Formats: sequence, C-alpha cells, structure tokens
Amino acid sequence: MRNIRKIFAAVASAAMLAGFGACGNTSSSGTDTGSAKGTVTVWGWDSGNSMNQIIAEFEKENPGITVKFNNTGTAEKTSTALTNAIAAGNGAPDAVMLEDPTVTQFAVTGGVIDLSQYGADKYKDDFADGPWNKLQYNGKPYALPIDSGPEVFFYNKAVFDKAGVDGEKIKTWDDYYEAAKKIRAAGSYIANAGGTSNDYQPFTAQVWQTGAKPWKVDGENITINMTRDTGMKKYIAFQQKLIDEDLVNTKIPNWSDEWNRSLNDGTIASLTIGAWMPVNLMSGAPDQKGNWRVAQLPQWKEGENASAEDGGSAWAITKQSKNPGAAWKWIDFITHGKGAQISADTGTFPSLKKILKSSSFVDPNTASNRKTNEYFGGQNVNKTLSEAAQRPTQVFQYLPYNPYAQSMYGDYISKAYSKQMTLEKAMDSYARVLAEHGTQEGYKVTVK
Repeated sequence: MRNIRKIFAAVASAAMLAGFGACGNTSSSGTDTGSAKGTVTVWGWDSGNSMNQIIAEFEKENPGITVKFNNTGTAEKTSTALTNAIAAGNGAPDAVMLEDPTVTQFAVTGGVIDLSQYGADKYKDDFADGPWNKLQYNGKPYALPIDSGPEVFFYNKAVFDKAGVDGEKIKTWDDYYEAAKKIRAAGSYIANAGGTSNDYQPFTAQVWQTGAKPWKVDGENITINMTRDTGMKKYIAFQQKLIDEDLVNTKIPNWSDEWNRSLNDGTIASLTIGAWMPVNLMSGAPDQKGNWRVAQLPQWKEGENASAEDGGSAWAITKQSKNPGAAWKWIDFITHGKGAQISADTGTFPSLKKILKSSSFVDPNTASNRKTNEYFGGQNVNKTLSEAAQRPTQVFQYLPYNPYAQSMYGDYISKAYSKQMTLEKAMDSYARVLAEHGTQEGYKVTVK
C-alpha cells in the first residue's frame, strides 16, 4: 500500500523515535519463547500506577529477561509514535500497548503481528467476548486485551422515582423511550447526546449492540455502509426520534464542566457508557451520592442480552521486534497471567473471565468496593458490571484510520443533533468523507 506508506512517512518524527527507540540487546527470535532472554522494550501508559510492580513480578518470574518500559503518556501519543516508527522502518518497541480501536489499523498495515503463532487463539474462551472480538483481524488475534469497558446503563434513581420510572424495569430500548418521555415531563433529560467527537466511542458501542456493521475491512478493501445496514437503520431511527421529541439534551457535550454539573444536579438522569464510569461519577457528581444505580444495557428485542464495548486497551507485538519471544512472554504475563490480576487490583476493569468471576472482584466488603457501593446506594456494583462483561458480543471492526474517523465524527454528526439535517443525511455525509480519506490513503473503498 504505497500511498499509506507515503502518508506515514510524511508524519514521521526523528525526535520522537529517538526518545522511544527499541533496544537492540536481544537474543531470541521467532516463536522460540522457551529460550527468550535479554531486554524487551515496551511502550504504553500507566494509568493505574502499577507498571513498576508488574515489571518486578515479571522479571522475577522470567529470570534473564529485563523489561525497558517507556511511558508514552497517552494512547494517542503511543499510536502516533508507533506510526512514525513504522514509517521510518525502525525504532519500534518489541511490545506496545494500544487502544483497542487502533489495533485494526496496525494489523492491516503490517505494524503488529498475528499472535496465533504463539497460541494466543487458544485463549479465546478465557477472555470476555467484547474485548476479544475487537482485536481480531481476518479471524486472528493481533493483540490481547488488558482491560475492557462493557456498556451498561447508569441511572439516577432519585430522578427516576420523581418521574414515576422504575429503572429496574427498563429492559428494552422501547422501555427507555417511554421512560425518557416521563423524565422530560418531570424537568430533566434521560441523557445527553450532541454528536461531538466525544460521542464517537459511545456511538460505535451502541451500533455494535444492534448488530450493525457500518464498515467492513478486508485488507485494502473497505466497505462503508452507514445508512442501509439493518442495524444502522435501527439506530438512526431511534436516535432521530429522541432528537425530534426533545428527549435528550443535545447542547451538552460529554466530559464538559456543564456535563458534570448536570449529572451532579440531576438534570441529566442516566448514561449508557462503559463499566469504568463509577469513579468518574463519584468525582464528577458528588452531590448525588446514594442516588445512582447501574443496570444492564437495554435490549433491542426483549429477552436478548447482547452487549458491546465502550473503551479498552490491549498489548501487541510489533513486526520490528528483535526479541519477539520475550515480547510474547511479556504480553502473556500482563494480559493472561499474574500481571492481569495486579492491574485489576489497582483499578483496571478486567477482561479475563477468571477475574470477573472471582469472589474477590464482586466481594462488597473490599475497601474499594465498599466505597463504590456506598455511592451507589448499597448496590453491589461490581456484580452487575461483571455480569455485563460476560454477556455475548458480536465481532466488530473499526476502520484502519480510526483516529481520523473519530476526529471527523463531530464535524458531520453534530449537524443532526443541532437539527440542521436529519441523522440519516449526516451519516451519509460522514460516510463519504470517510471513504474519501480511505481512498487518499490507498484503500479501495466502496460506499453503500
């Protein structure tokens, strides 16, 4: 894909590569993990402040391997640095931490390798469906998940009670719609939705739950179907109804100060968002302590239990790795071994089923769980979140230029939420700009 290579080269930064360059002190190659030793260079971020502990435990369990961790700070900086290293043909680490939606990009362009050669495909049943399914390309795992973000339904019971709505009885999106009308009549909104770039991840999660396939990636061939796909049509029609009837606040963007204030004063009464949200509610809406609850995501058809993912990160081995055997040992340890438990113990929402099902994870008497459960009116929050994470999901693909898709989402979709055009028309315009960008990057793009 020569055009893609040119674009990568155009953004390459020698200074960044120098700061994150891979170490050459290696002595294993291929799938020979038994004799792996030397230095393994890894890039990622350390949001749980647990990396030093994980590295110490790994090196204790794997004598002869030394981990050199470069903290890249954020997911965006990590993917940018890796893109630059791929363009330059050198400087990539042995293993890299990536946001789940960017894994497809590096799988398609050959930046990371198929992990089934190390037996990673045999781990399928060990991980929750959602994070596992996001990391597949052509039926092969190109990364292993370290955390997950199953979408769940958070709601303010006090506001719901005032409006005469029983949150526990909202089982379908039709139920949600009826609740939205009552909550609006009581002076609040059931939710906010402005179509900004910050809404992109919830958007992908919600269309994923419908079974939609807004884009399909097959090597250099991409099909974009934003308005005719059955799941997309279902999603668009439902959102348009909420917009037309003023049932969602279209003026408040996610993660803004006004958003937190509205959650804190009850004028926004619920969220469909990832399972990592409790700590954000506790800090952003302190005055609602005791009022919030969490339930499973409403379903498109009564009796179903489909889920979807909103957020998550994973570890991959780069094609440039000079020590892939040691890199695999690191990935295996931090995602599937003791490192995964350390991450969970320090606040990362787990993707391993054995942790999600463990008594310690759902024990309401642990210090961290007691604090969370108190905010949620005594509910055993992790029990509900664990159940959500274990619900089935379909395989869902992201575009191999996902950062661009996210950056452009607000420019086009926000026009529907400000009523400048219908959501169907906005999605059609969005699809065409995504196709144009894909074509410029060297892909063969078809828009349906």
